[in-house]
Amino acid sequence: MPVSTLISFLLVALATFYPLHPEFNRATIANEMEQSLQRDLLTKFFPAVIDEEKGGFLTTFTYDWKLTGPQDKMIVTQARHTWTPAKAALFYPGNQEYRTAARHGYAYLRNVLWDKYHGGFYTWVSRDGKPKDDEPKTAYGNAFGIYALAAYYQLSGDTATLNLAKQAFLWLEKHSHDPKAKGYFQHLTREGKPILKRSATNPEVGYKDQNSSIHLLEAFTELYSVWPDNLLRVRLQEMLMLIRDRIVTPKGYLTLFLTPEWKPVSYRDSSETARKANHRLDHVSFGHDVETAYLLLEASHTLGLKHDEVTMKIAKKMVDHALQNGWDNQAGGFYDQGYYYKGSDKIAIIHDAKNWWTQAEALNTLLLMADTYPNDKQQYYDKFTKQWEYVKKYLLDSKYGGWYAGGIDKEPDQAKGNKGHAWKACYHESRSLMNCLLRLNPDKQAPSAPTGLTISTNNSQAVVKWKASTDNRQVIGYDIYLGGKKIGFTPLAQFALSASDASKKNDLYVIAKDLSGNETVSQAITRE
Repeated sequence: MPVSTLISFLLVALATFYPLHPEFNRATIANEMEQSLQRDLLTKFFPAVIDEEKGGFLTTFTYDWKLTGPQDKMIVTQARHTWTPAKAALFYPGNQEYRTAARHGYAYLRNVLWDKYHGGFYTWVSRDGKPKDDEPKTAYGNAFGIYALAAYYQLSGDTATLNLAKQAFLWLEKHSHDPKAKGYFQHLTREGKPILKRSATNPEVGYKDQNSSIHLLEAFTELYSVWPDNLLRVRLQEMLMLIRDRIVTPKGYLTLFLTPEWKPVSYRDSSETARKANHRLDHVSFGHDVETAYLLLEASHTLGLKHDEVTMKIAKKMVDHALQNGWDNQAGGFYDQGYYYKGSDKIAIIHDAKNWWTQAEALNTLLLMADTYPNDKQQYYDKFTKQWEYVKKYLLDSKYGGWYAGGIDKEPDQAKGNKGHAWKACYHESRSLMNCLLRLNPDKQAPSAPTGLTISTNNSQAVVKWKASTDNRQVIGYDIYLGGKKIGFTPLAQFALSASDASKKNDLYVIAKDLSGNETVSQAITRE
């Protein structure tokens, strides 16, 4: 029996029945986005970034896609360049280059960036793979390692990949998680000891922060979708509640940095000199706000929190605050930074650049809000279409391809800026466009049900096999349920039960899933 689920991680009650917007042609926008996804992103980065000589991915490219610089490699970039082709391979199953690129990235994460002695992922290595001696490990970097590994397991079904993702999660649990105040310490020594002493050279050290927190949420969401572990669920719920209930301010924006006990870091009462010197620690980041709104809803959906009105309300509040205070009503696009000065409830724009990742994330979140609240006074769909027009006009390079690092309406020099660097892969843009395409061109047809389930037992282990499902677009895999509880995921047509699960005499069934989240349940097998 087909079960309809959300396309882009919305609540089930809101999934299917939203009115289309007759004043705009969704199909036309979808066609433009599809072409741009291929032309400006996927075919520009892959296979160009693949480092055939040293492994992993090349990092830095000029505006016209020539290699430049020493090509040192950061865990964040390497993980993003692994996650993106893994997802693209699901989106375009006939393209083997994406699958090859994802496999190439996984090998580098496993063989070079994972610290085989102390555990955890190195933050930086040279192109030759030598770790940088003075670089701490970070929760943020390890989160992206987990994010990439979970995505590659979803594509490949390689249990060694999933095992490394589990190992990275448990390394964070042992070394980075704060059992007292909750959340995670961001900076750690190579051995995994939290660095809590403040640093004159790096003012971020010693604090907890929104950025590592939201990307831990993101990574745990991805991992939980393929590994429904009880502890992982607890930590995912913990991060959801910390971000939603503590890090998001009453006005609807994220506090950037907090003490280990979650006291906000603020310089509103300080001198202008102190505020300017510490602006990295204390301002409003509109891009992180619109991105986090999506990540909160994605996590809530993955946890199965039906009718989660609290999270939906906070997500909407964050988007509305960004639109009311950081949106350029004339040209479109979101500004980079704002600030609430002491004695004023009106925000001041302190940096009006429009960086690429903010504009990309905004496309996804605005369309999500438009389809959830089609008649809202914020007119989300109008903002979405204006945002896409902004991207086409000021961010897409029609000559050389790719996205500029910032909108050229505010930063004309970005036309000659690097198309790729350590912080500029293409995961923000690719994820956003793929999510938008799923919403603009929705698929409501579920896969065929898995049939012919059999179980072969060998001592205390068992392997379940079935006939693979078919779909009008793409089956991405199967959720495995035992006794009404999800116990695993695989993209393959077989699944090995653990020793404990193999001994249980419960109903076992398999749910086939397609790329849009449509599901079909198999007939159950009763264990005798």
